Amino acid sequence: MAATVTDFHYGAVTPVAAYLMACLGSALGLRCTVRSMRGGPRGKKNGWLSLAAVSLGCGIWTMHFIAMMGFRAVGSGIAYDTRLTLLSLVVAIVVTAVGVFLVGHLGSGAKVLAAAGVLMGLGVAAMHYIGMAAMRVDGRMRYDTVTVALSVLIAVAAATAALWAAVTVRNLWSSLGASLIMGVAVTGMHYTGMAAVSVHAGHTGATSAQSSIDQLSFLLAMIAGPVIMLVVAATIVMFDPDLVLGDEQRSAPGTDAVRRGTGPAAGLYAPRPEAVNTPVQHRR
Repeated sequence: MAATVTDFHYGAVTPVAAYLMACLGSALGLRCTVRSMRGGPRGKKNGWLSLAAVSLGCGIWTMHFIAMMGFRAVGSGIAYDTRLTLLSLVVAIVVTAVGVFLVGHLGSGAKVLAAAGVLMGLGVAAMHYIGMAAMRVDGRMRYDTVTVALSVLIAVAAATAALWAAVTVRNLWSSLGASLIMGVAVTGMHYTGMAAVSVHAGHTGATSAQSSIDQLSFLLAMIAGPVIMLVVAATIVMFDPDLVLGDEQRSAPGTDAVRRGTGPAAGLYAPRPEAVNTPVQHRR
């Protein structure tokens, strides 16, 4: 017997929270990738790219499991396998690292973007379905092949767009706008994949179901670590003035000339002749 499946057990709370986490991870990943493009030692560049990968991976993974809090199959119990759940997190971070390091070191050429986008998109889809495999139901889960394929295509398109934005969009507000769009794409991929799921209830003896409170406690414990990592990444980004101000401040016309004391605006900041320290002469 097919169980009634819902992804919105808590109403709009879980999809909205999942979307916001996807946006946060995307925004941090984009800004960190932008920072890595500004030159400097190779080790520092790799550090920013690593932070970008962790931010994107944790954001996508956290989005997935926040959304899963709203999943219920009436008539079928649900439990989670801890090892597979953690494996899905590792996969999310590794595949995003492959993508950002490829474009970070090889540039934004069409071939590089296509290869990195496909690899990263397939990895994100793999993360999603590994996370689904970690879910134990008292029955059988089946997937609609066409809908699964559509979710994979969305993942590849979203990954390619994210990598393109990471190496192309430099302005702060443009990056934030791109992250909002990325949040829609990543969340849309998740719910498209969930639309492919059907559960046929029936005792299989495969698992011992958790109560709703146990499920919620497990998922909250799982996402605690990635959320802390996102907070740390946000703190690092906030304390980097170049990332907060964006390129528009760095590239303002005449800025460098003013700092060097040359150019048409230099006189605004140059000391007036009378302000220069000179011996004071007293009239007799």
